Amino acid sequence: QVHLVESGGGLVQPGASLKLTCAVSGRTDSNDGTAWFRQVPGKEREFVGRIHWTGSTYLVDSVRGRFTISRDDAKNTVYLQMTSLKPEDTAVYYCAQRSSTNGNVGQSQSYDYWGQGTQVTVSS
Repeated sequence: QVHLVESGGGLVQPGASLKLTCAVSGRTDSNDGTAWFRQVPGKEREFVGRIHWTGSTYLVDSVRGRFTISRDDAKNTVYLQMTSLKPEDTAVYYCAQRSSTNGNVGQSQSYDYWGQGTQVTVSS
């Protein structure tokens, strides 16, 4: 069983930085890595990026150059470092893992394990 817990969200001004943490316990059969999604009310959960088990990372265009994903294997923790935050980054951020490598990595339906989410609000 995999358990994910996000933390680090908050209210910040535009241009500020935040670092989200995803604490991971357990391991999926796929050992595929960890993804970050975000969701605003009334919209579908949006893929932000992920870190593969090899350490390679991918971020969507809207956050590339501002966000980075990293991990600390000794702490079983994955991070989402966010800089130059914009009001449109406001959302609940989730980390997720999937038990199979089937399916599109950018679709929330491909993931089986989710954290509870952490709210990020960017506002002046």
